[in-house]
Amino acid sequence: MKVLSYFKGDRVIWMIVLLLSLLSLAAVYSSIVTLAYKYQGGDTEVYLFKHFRLIVLGFTLMFITHRIKYTYYSRISQIMLIASVPLLLYTLASGANLNEASRWIAIPGTGLTFQTSDFAKLALIMYLARVLTQKQNEITDFKIVLIHIMLPVAVICGLILPANFSTSALLFTTCLILMFIGGVKLKYIAGVIGIAIAGFMLLLGIEAIRPNTLPRVGTWVQRIETFSSGAEEIDPDKSFQADQAKIAIATGGFIGKGAGNSTQRNFLPHPYSDFIYAIIVEEYGLVGGIIIVMLYLILLFRGVSVSTKSDKTFGTLLAFGLSFSLIFQGMINMAVAVNLFPVTGQPLPFMSMGGTSLLFSSIAIGIILSVSRETGSGSAEESKQEGGEIVTS
Repeated sequence: MKVLSYFKGDRVIWMIVLLLSLLSLAAVYSSIVTLAYKYQGGDTEVYLFKHFRLIVLGFTLMFITHRIKYTYYSRISQIMLIASVPLLLYTLASGANLNEASRWIAIPGTGLTFQTSDFAKLALIMYLARVLTQKQNEITDFKIVLIHIMLPVAVICGLILPANFSTSALLFTTCLILMFIGGVKLKYIAGVIGIAIAGFMLLLGIEAIRPNTLPRVGTWVQRIETFSSGAEEIDPDKSFQADQAKIAIATGGFIGKGAGNSTQRNFLPHPYSDFIYAIIVEEYGLVGGIIIVMLYLILLFRGVSVSTKSDKTFGTLLAFGLSFSLIFQGMINMAVAVNLFPVTGQPLPFMSMGGTSLLFSSIAIGIILSVSRETGSGSAEESKQEGGEIVTS
């Protein structure tokens, strides 16, 4: 079909994202019942159509970004990284507060909210791919690594940390892996890890000496202690979310209860986002859960394949960093649902109910597809045209 000729890049990635998005419509529609009764008088279609509109917008952004030559994202990353700092600072100072965490800012006149950490995460990964490419011959110099790599990572992750520990930790891990692939010495990477641990211990010390100075630190500690010590046996209230997720998964069995037949959606906090995987397993069973995991693993494989086929260092690091970040987030979400990881607030990419996470995940996939256009997925002429040098100014 002529329409399909406009969609370039890895066809498997296109199909997996489309499939995950379509599956999310059924999962979200089933999991928003309680939310709809609480805020919309039981009208579930309000949230369903909102999610559908965001999916359409996400695919629009994916299409636009995949049509842009990927080398242009090198320069764009600089602008985005600079913009991230005031956005994160504003969010901490004046953002919408939920559970003692300021993660969103309101977009004037739209009634919508914007999670600035999603923007900053994309910006930092793109920037690291750029600087690791440009400084290939200089990253043996500690001063270069400190100023151009460690400092931006510390600033962005540090500004995300107070309100969103899990996002900061996931981004920090992704950055470490990119640094390793990019050729940064192991002793420098070890130094970054040591500084991060020291900073985290400092926060714990401040909270221990002056309780409630940093309310979110107490929440982190409680979640980790509950997970590691099995505190649910002593105080079930502390592990309510994890317990309800385990019940959903246990009662799903091998083939599940069937679409729309979840009962734990009435008890789980945020069943449409943080714990949507538990609802999927409850309704579609072990079979459905394994299929979702396989789709994400295939998406990771295709993303890594795109990165290894790129003949430019920037394309390799860009595609790998974005692919790993998305799938790592998805795996953490699913690990939380099956009680393999402490409770976090990470949504399941392309499955959880739409928001800025869905939109920025779509942009990330679009950039990966842009890289894949020069690896043989597009026309030979197009591949030749896009094999130019990276924009460095």
